Amino acid sequence: MTSYFARHALLPTGAAADVTFEVADGRFTAVTPGTRPAPGGTVLPGVVLPGLANCHSHAFHRALRGRTHAGGGTFWTWRQGMYAVADALDPDSYLELARATYAEMALAGITAVGEFHYLHHAPGGVRYDDPNAMGAALIQAAADAGIRLTLLDTCYLAGGLGPDGHVALGPEQLRFGDGTARAWADRVASLAGSDSVVVGAAVHSVRAVPLEALPVVAEAAAGRPLHVHLSEQPAENEAARAFYGRTPTELLADAGALGPLTSAVHATHLTDSDIATLGRTGTTSCFCPTTERDLADGIGPARALLDAGSGLSLGSDQHAVIDLIEEARALEMHERLGTLHRGRFTPDQLLTAATRHDTLGWADAGALAVGRRADLVAVRLESARTAGVDPAQILLAATAADVDTVVTDGRPVVTGGQHRLGDVGDLLSKAIEPLWRA
Repeated sequence: MTSYFARHALLPTGAAADVTFEVADGRFTAVTPGTRPAPGGTVLPGVVLPGLANCHSHAFHRALRGRTHAGGGTFWTWRQGMYAVADALDPDSYLELARATYAEMALAGITAVGEFHYLHHAPGGVRYDDPNAMGAALIQAAADAGIRLTLLDTCYLAGGLGPDGHVALGPEQLRFGDGTARAWADRVASLAGSDSVVVGAAVHSVRAVPLEALPVVAEAAAGRPLHVHLSEQPAENEAARAFYGRTPTELLADAGALGPLTSAVHATHLTDSDIATLGRTGTTSCFCPTTERDLADGIGPARALLDAGSGLSLGSDQHAVIDLIEEARALEMHERLGTLHRGRFTPDQLLTAATRHDTLGWADAGALAVGRRADLVAVRLESARTAGVDPAQILLAATAADVDTVVTDGRPVVTGGQHRLGDVGDLLSKAIEPLWRA
């Protein structure tokens, strides 16, 4: 058995002091406030939080950070740089990039990631000898970095949607596609999960998956997490209405693709009816505020969705920033900008959004409680950012740089702000710079 002691901790019952955590076989066996450090136990600094859940990631987008801002433009022009990076990757280089990216996530207190994975095949759409070689690289990368992975293998069949219907995949998109939804489902069926890997599914978007294919994906995903990019851009809504006469939310509802196991990512440009539908079906809305502002997507109706019954989760998406604390804070701050009111979410609601492991298939994680997976994150309270802060309000003050210790499934991954793999900045540089030279 391993023992940890925290002066402050955010338990399911609220902020607590002098908490001892006992861990065995990767689970919390006791969580006891009002104690003293046990002999031989580890005393953690600052305030201890549950492990954070990054519910939407495109690992290869990390190579775009700081390289897309020279020419202005929109989400649609940003995609050209994204396609160029995708074209340069193979299973070996993707392993290197994803390992470093996931290690950066661990440094930020993330203990599980939902990888929205559509970089499936070789350039031109040629299959590798192992048709899941790119997915296998992600699985190995997460294991090396010490975080759990939900591989949201993504169906991507069309190059877009216009008033006249779906268009074929472009040359830069061929490696994303499997030809048909059935072929996609057959490939995904050969992927296996484990104690640290959940195999889920994703619909890239209603632009990329025609209506007739949506039920096939929903059926293949039955009982597992299903994620989908939803109404990130007004152009998607306009195209869906022009061709189908329905909003993207309505298309997904009609196809049976919404429900408690589904996460609608971005959910930015919704009608009142869309909001009601997501709430009524119990669909989660996954917001990625730092990406949504970086790509000029807009500010989604987070408070309205929560009030309607759609729980909230958070992701770092294209990794312009990897900081789930900042994502949680931005959820509140974007609401303040849009409504001119403060306190749109309580600190407890922000912590809940930042720890939604259940939306990734890890219902036994996300809380500092007996029987749960022993994930914990210690955030320093003495930095220039956090000194004097009420521990219960740490998400409104700290950044990822204040994370000191990260334990995943009872195993230390980050200690004293250092990842077990060593210099993560160096790992990132070695993985990213060759892609741009290519």
